[in-house]
Amino acid sequence: MPKRVSTVLGREFGDSLRATIARTGLKEAELARRLGWEHAKLSDLVNGKGGTSLEEFTFLLGVCGVKPEEFQYLKGLFLESREKGWLQLYESVLPPHVRTLIQHERIAKEIVVWSSLFVPGMLQIEPYARAAAEDSPFVKKEDIAEWVAARIERRGIVAGHKKFVFYVYEPVLYSPVGGTDVLTEQLHELLRMLVRPYISLRILPAGRALTGDFTLLKFEKYEPVAYECGLNSALFLDDKASIGLYQEALKMMDRVALSKEDSRGLITSIVS
Repeated sequence: MPKRVSTVLGREFGDSLRATIARTGLKEAELARRLGWEHAKLSDLVNGKGGTSLEEFTFLLGVCGVKPEEFQYLKGLFLESREKGWLQLYESVLPPHVRTLIQHERIAKEIVVWSSLFVPGMLQIEPYARAAAEDSPFVKKEDIAEWVAARIERRGIVAGHKKFVFYVYEPVLYSPVGGTDVLTEQLHELLRMLVRPYISLRILPAGRALTGDFTLLKFEKYEPVAYECGLNSALFLDDKASIGLYQEALKMMDRVALSKEDSRGLITSIVS
């Protein structure tokens, strides 16, 4: 099946607008009639094909009765929808990009993760995730429980209907997040997870890190998406040039990383 021309931002915009329309209880055809639009015009907007001015879009949101915060969010998506990539800035402990990331992780057919500081989030046990949050100067004490719950919920994405490849920097295996007992249990959990045939884990030797952490998501119907997270921002990229750079980085990691068998052997030797 050929891949559809679609972007992260376009999918986020379409999903959010559909949810807004659904809350009105109106069918698209009826909403279009109230707006004085052809149904095709509203359908094109929802499917990211444009053809609508900002003034018309603002009128649509008014008819839908959106609240000020939602209005600003949807307006921002509308204005950015023709840009390459998507940079999200945030202030909260559970920012919007987490929702966007999880939505795309759920529909991806393959997820490739490079992690240089911690065990990849989708493989973390609760004590390890909690210790990482407690040690972070960027997670407030009152937000820790919510942060950990969100992290553990993402473990549900790891299932056999998709493929997972994790590249982990060797020093992560020795970093005593939460203390020796927590780290040991976390490494045992990695070994248990590696029994699953759809999970591959490769250790990148110390001194061979090539770039900062990122995730590459591959889909059945869409082009790949690269994701990077900063202290107060998240970047989603899906243009061919950017994706090519990330794919090249993964090829280089593949050449220098330990094999799956040797990676499993190293983890086993550490916990023995």
